[in-house]
Amino acid sequence: MANYVLAYHGGKMPETPEEGAKVMEQWNVWIKGLGDSMVDPGNPVGMSKTVSAKGVTNDGGANPLSGFSIVKAESIDQAIEFGKGCPQLDAGGTIEVAEVIEM
Repeated sequence: MANYVLAYHGGKMPETPEEGAKVMEQWNVWIKGLGDSMVDPGNPVGMSKTVSAKGVTNDGGANPLSGFSIVKAESIDQAIEFGKGCPQLDAGGTIEVAEVIEM
């Protein structure tokens, strides 16, 4: 089994505290449902800066990261299946899935 990063992009933030509580409950149900496959539920992230050979920009790049989780799966296909149940998709966001290569 390998670890996979689920990198979250986009999505909307809850507009009210009540909506925020409902969204957090959806995340908690999804996380608990993955059991031991959830290595690190991660967190949302703030505005990022992009560092390149040309300098630093404050735009977060073409597709800014909005959060992440790390899951353990038999294959990238299984990690994708885990991602399909993630509340990030209900918020209008996307999920990029990549294997963590052990060095």
